[in-house]
Amino acid sequence: MITKVRDMLNAKGHAVYSVTSDTKVIDALSLLVDKNIGALAVIDGGKLAGIFSERDYARKVILQGKSSRETPVSDIMTRRVIVVTPDDSIGACMELMSGNKIRHLPVVSPDNATEVVGFLSISDIVRTIIAEQKNTIEQLQQYIQS
Repeated sequence: MITKVRDMLNAKGHAVYSVTSDTKVIDALSLLVDKNIGALAVIDGGKLAGIFSERDYARKVILQGKSSRETPVSDIMTRRVIVVTPDDSIGACMELMSGNKIRHLPVVSPDNATEVVGFLSISDIVRTIIAEQKNTIEQLQQYIQS
């Protein structure tokens, strides 16, 4: 049963795709496409500095007439990053994402809030919740039938 972020990362993997704040937006976009993901951690000197997402690009480059070839990620990244730790519950992650209207959560070390040890998307959370609910339903059906 997956109830904690730690459990989810053990099941899905701890891969964290990242760029530095001086990376050009076009290169960050290429990485998003290459990995088929919606956001990247921005890590400078081994520390979490922000998140770069498709939403940042749409709102802060295209709509403002900036050039993705010339603009560094630091100009448009989200700096106020909401994070979770491996000990947080999946339910808490869903509440954070829903309440803050975000789609990605960096997972940081409980000992160092700037060290990224994993990355979760809203899709990861929803898939896990659906799988857990399906499991609960199956267990209840078995209980009722016995």
